Parts: sequence; structure tokens; C-alpha cells
Amino acid sequence: MALGGLLAKEAQGSGMAPHHPAKAKAVIQIFCPGGISQVDTWDHKPELTKRTGTLFDPEGKLQFFASKPGNCQGSHWKFRRHGACGRPISDLFPRLATCVDDMAFIHSMHSKSALHGPAMFMMNSGFILPGFPTMGAWVTYGLGSAAENLPAYVVLPDPRGLPPGGVLNWGPGFLPAKQQGTPMEAGEGKPPLADLFLPKDFKDKNGDAHLLGLLNKRHAKERPGNSELEARIKAYEMAAKLQLSAPEATDIRSETQATGKLFQLEDKDISPFGRQCLLARRLVERGVRFVQIFCGAENTTAREIRPNWDSHEDLPRDHGYWGRVLDGGAAALLKDLKSRGLLDETLVICTTEFGRQPAAQGNRAMGRDHNAGAFTAWMAGGGIRGGVSYGATDELGWKAAKNPTYSYDFHATALHLLGLDHKRLIYHKNGVERGITDDQGNVIEELLA
Repeated sequence: MALGGLLAKEAQGSGMAPHHPAKAKAVIQIFCPGGISQVDTWDHKPELTKRTGTLFDPEGKLQFFASKPGNCQGSHWKFRRHGACGRPISDLFPRLATCVDDMAFIHSMHSKSALHGPAMFMMNSGFILPGFPTMGAWVTYGLGSAAENLPAYVVLPDPRGLPPGGVLNWGPGFLPAKQQGTPMEAGEGKPPLADLFLPKDFKDKNGDAHLLGLLNKRHAKERPGNSELEARIKAYEMAAKLQLSAPEATDIRSETQATGKLFQLEDKDISPFGRQCLLARRLVERGVRFVQIFCGAENTTAREIRPNWDSHEDLPRDHGYWGRVLDGGAAALLKDLKSRGLLDETLVICTTEFGRQPAAQGNRAMGRDHNAGAFTAWMAGGGIRGGVSYGATDELGWKAAKNPTYSYDFHATALHLLGLDHKRLIYHKNGVERGITDDQGNVIEELLA
């Protein structure tokens, strides 16, 4: 009887069996909403710099997402080669440049939409329409949780608010509702989860929780197949565990002064994202399977610095701010994981929903318009061969030219490193087998160690 109980518990915690040996145990996804300019960050284009000030569209036939093309505009930052691999990285990222030998870049990413919401859905779920399971949901559906007292899938939204598309960016879609991400608060001095603790004047009586559990199970038994009801019951059960585990997991006061300095927790600009990255490390350390961090929030009118990477008016101003934020937190995360021996088993991925145009946005010489035709994503750790690049854009960084890569290939590669075959990780929905890649895409073998 004891053995049977242990086996059942183990099966419940691990999901289905991996399809092949895994290189990674957990994923930390950094999502940068708004559209990072590939030609100002990761994708070096000397020819674009040479053509700065010349007409991008001499015949006047092109229409960008929200403007006519202006003149060619080279990077607002210089590129320099770094690491043993000699990869060129923009001066916008001096700290990440020191990690380049652990990073693999995909320069030929492109999307099916130039709208923030649909493009974000595609990078998170493989579809431009809402309502499909996100990558975190698929991973936890396939592998379950390695932590008994913490959710398998945790989301750390930007302190400024939710990203474009809101909570659908970590939704379960048609998978069981329990696969949805659990948002946690990373702000200093704030509780990690809202309404986690009972009011002080509420006195719990012995046996109440057990009685509620019996009533919930009886209620659920009479309504088979209702995954939302099951998820609600699981959420209440997890909440009781989280009252003990969440405060400890999110309390960074136990970290050393050196760690705080590494994540730049005293810097007013970098600190919020630095805390998110530090919490992500603490969570995967404790068995959380998938942590999703957002570096930027929903867009608003750009009277000052935009709340994300959507730099239509003044890219040096906006990317200058957000570049420093991403550089500080992401570099600290990679270095911290590596120093603790966790990087080899933790896949860190960083993406945005689309890129930006290599020409100025109309008459706005300092801004760039949306570009669904090209952007860059990178991966590190968890079985990735560092210091390499895959794919390429044209000489101006306008379109994916060599090995064009959709989210399908990106997701297939990440799942492969976790021991999951994207073509076998499926769910039957209305008589149709559905997966995150919908039987499209291939593992990018060139990125594997």
C-alpha cells in the first residue's frame, strides 16, 4: 500500500514520461514586449550603417506597419566582437556581451503578425489567435512539477502591469485549466500572491480543511470532465501549501550582499527586473518547471519613456532605458545560474514578438516601426551550444533570408531539450490532435550541444 501511494504521488508530480533523455529540467523565459530592434542589439549590419541617410525605398512603393519608410538608419550603438566565439554584440549590452560564449542566437526569426497581441500569442503559443495553450502550459502538461509546494508554472509580470494580450500569455487554452501559469508579485515589500493569507480575525477550526476537501471532491465527482472545477480545487489545495512555501521562496533577504550587487538591487531602474530574475533562479532551484518573466508591460502613449520596447518615437531613449534593464538582470541571471551549477540544467530563453524596421519611421528620424519580417531570439544553458548563431537576415536586417524560423522551430527546440518530442506532445481537442507546433517546425540541431 505504501509503495502504491508513493508511485501514484510520483506519477502525479512528473506528468507523462519524457520521450527521450532530457538536457534541461526547467525553463526560464524572458519575454520583452514591444518589439526589440534587432539591428540595434544582436544583428550586426555594417551595410545598413554605410547606407544611413539614404532612401530605403527609392520607388516609394513600400508601406510599413504604421508609416511610410524613412531613410536607412544604422544602429544607434556600435557593435563589437566579444568572447572566444567573437560574436558581435551592441554596446547596449556590455554585461550580456561577457556571456556570449554561453548564448546561441537565432537571427532569422519572423512572425505572421505585426500587431503586438497576436504576435505575442504566436511566440507564446504558436498561434496568432488567443485561446491556445502557451509553452509553459505545454511543458507542465508534459512533465508536471518537480516541486510539491510550489506551482509548476510561475509568471513574474513586469511591476508596471500586464503585457499586451494580458493573462492569455500564460493561459492553458484547451489543456486542463490547472496548466495555466500562476502570477507572482516580484515587487519589494509586497506579498508574492494576493489574498494568500486568511484575515487575522478568521479562526480556522481543526478539520475544516479536511471537510472542505471531502465536499469539493464529492461536488467534482458529480461533474466529471470539468477541468476548471478540478483546477479550482487544486488551486485551493496549493494555496494552503503556498502559505508556507511562497514566503520562503520569494524572500531574498537570505541572499548574500554579493548576490544583491550582482542583480543590481540598489539600482532604481534595474532593480525591479533584477528581482524578477533573482526570484526566477530561486524558483527553479526549488523545483518550479517553467518561469516566465516579462521585461516590459502594456503599451501607453509615449509622453515619457515607453513602458516597453515599442520605440516608435525615440529609439535611443526607449531602448537605452530598457537595454540597461535587460542587460543588468539577464546577465546576472546567467552568471548566477552558472556559478551554482544550474545553467547546464536550466534552459534560459529570451525573445520578443517581432523586430523593428532598418529605416527610420517616416519623418521620425529617431524611431523605428514594427517589423514582422525579422527579429532575433537567443537561448542559453540546458543543452544549448553556446557562442553560435543560426539563420541570417538580408544585408540591411529587413527580412529573414537564411533559414527563416517561426515560433514552431523555436518551441520544438526548447521542448526537445526538455526531453519532449513536439510531434508527440499532443492533446485531443474536438477529434483533432493539437500541439504547440501543430505538426510544423523542426528542432534546430545546430543549436544543440
